[in-house]
Amino acid sequence: MTSGPNMMNPICLVENDNEILSVNQKALQILEKISQPVVVVGIVGLYRTGKSYLMNRLAGQNHGFPLGSTVQSETKGIWMWCVPHPSKENHTLVLLDTEGLGDVEKGDPKNDSWIFALAVLLCSTFVYNSTSTINHQALEQLYYVTELTELIQAKSSPRPDGVEDSTEFVSFFPDFIWAVRDFTLELKLNGHPITEDQYLENALKLIPGRNPKAKTSNLPRECIRHFFPTRKCFVFDWPTNDKELLHNIENVSEDQLDPKFLKQTNNFCSYIFTNAKIKTLKEGIMVTGNRLRTLVVTYVDTINTGAVPCLENAVTTLAQLENSAAVQKAADHYSEQMTQRLSLPTETFQELLEVHAACEREAIAIFMESSFKDKDQEFQMGLLEVIKNKKEGFMLQNEEASIKYCQAKLDELSKALMQSISAGAFSVPGGHKLYRKAMERLQQDYCQVPRKGVKENEVLQSFLQSQVVVEKSILQADKALTDGEKAVAEERARNETAEKELELLRQKLQEQEQEMEAQQRSLQENIAQLTEKLERERENILREQTMMLEHKLKAQEALLKEGFRQKSENMSAEINHLRNMIDNTNDGNASWIALVLDRFGKEIASVLCAPGKLLGHIVRGMGSLFKK
Repeated sequence: MTSGPNMMNPICLVENDNEILSVNQKALQILEKISQPVVVVGIVGLYRTGKSYLMNRLAGQNHGFPLGSTVQSETKGIWMWCVPHPSKENHTLVLLDTEGLGDVEKGDPKNDSWIFALAVLLCSTFVYNSTSTINHQALEQLYYVTELTELIQAKSSPRPDGVEDSTEFVSFFPDFIWAVRDFTLELKLNGHPITEDQYLENALKLIPGRNPKAKTSNLPRECIRHFFPTRKCFVFDWPTNDKELLHNIENVSEDQLDPKFLKQTNNFCSYIFTNAKIKTLKEGIMVTGNRLRTLVVTYVDTINTGAVPCLENAVTTLAQLENSAAVQKAADHYSEQMTQRLSLPTETFQELLEVHAACEREAIAIFMESSFKDKDQEFQMGLLEVIKNKKEGFMLQNEEASIKYCQAKLDELSKALMQSISAGAFSVPGGHKLYRKAMERLQQDYCQVPRKGVKENEVLQSFLQSQVVVEKSILQADKALTDGEKAVAEERARNETAEKELELLRQKLQEQEQEMEAQQRSLQENIAQLTEKLERERENILREQTMMLEHKLKAQEALLKEGFRQKSENMSAEINHLRNMIDNTNDGNASWIALVLDRFGKEIASVLCAPGKLLGHIVRGMGSLFKK
């Protein structure tokens, strides 16, 4: 069962001390314990614009994130509040409240840009909070969005085809919401009512002209349109016209607030709860609280080194950690289930192998569910080796349990026989016949003992071998037998011993054949589950590429409608690049998957070699017996 959060109040996640970012270890410990998928909503905007109030409402509280009532910025760094998602079971809603942008008390304005970039990287829904209207000034204040190409990398190395790296931003950037506070205008355009979303899209239309001023004005508009394919707008009236109440809004009851503002706030919260998506990375990799923890640390560490956060590197780091954990989780499940389901000793070797196959199948499924970007199936091979070793351990335990049980039963059954031998009960004429009958009864009684396990014959054979000298002594001392009869009896004993040894070898041969069949099933199970996973990954990649292409085509069409033919034509290279990617995914991926499976199959098939060698040894042993 997945674990969720239990936070009563928000906590600082990323501390900002004198423009130096650091991660709060207590916040990381909270994230580490969240194994549920996370819906991450982050809010940014100029300081003193009421960001924290909206975040508190999303948490279902009036208090929590500090609001403040002065011109000083209350929030420093990035604060986090993890709460159970109100409408998605077994999901966690992570709220990120960022320090106000444009705080005059800050020394380095670059710090604002990093806070902005971190919010974009971490959240799945990005809320930009501003006041009054979406006008030229409001868009100029959003210049941070124009710096994202300098602050974020999608790939660790430039593309050989020269296509801009930021083309892929759309595949992992969050949904964009513009929250306009203290809105006093009518939602009308050219005398006709418009929706909030239409208001936003109209504000994002490019300004005609090639002069520097037009280019500067268009840059934030282009970036928002370019990076954020899903956009939404909410406008909010003043909460109240009473300034005293405004300064203490966190303690104001709902009946003291403007009903229109309350309705707008409820609509905003309802939209977030219904539409905000799970945080995912490229190719549909779902983010849990623990994974979010790794991303925060990776990004902040990168920023502090002076480098630019790279999504590809972050995913690689995350994959190494997650895949190691996935191997451990799967291996632990295998061990736990084998221990629970096995009753040692098993009646047959096949019984153990069937339990192993079921537990291994579950373990592989657990690994597949938790792992991603397992390059060259390195971690899956690691799991295969771990399970192989664990299985051998259970096989050894099974054999030891069988030996111990069989030996105890033989000691119990042969106690009277041993006492008779010691008492000389068979050192009489006809004693050999009596001894043979006693041994036959003992073997019959031993045969009736249930669940002796895989070492049943071996333990019996060992016991019979220990009695060879005793029987020979009794035979030689039996005066009721002639020399010829004694010679016949000795030959019969030798044949019986050889037959028992042959029977043991047949059993070992059968077990090795069963082991080889089990290895073959293991190979097939690993390949089957890997094939299914690769196909899912291919579908995710194709879905992502198709979404990127659709976004680019819509953006190109919008530019044409607005009269920006040159800009529209400039997008053709990106669009062609995406079409080529989709073609490669559709056509080339099948052959790529086949190559991966072929290489992986050859690697894991090598585990069949050792049993094969042992089989040869057993067959040669049987041959030598027949020569005797």
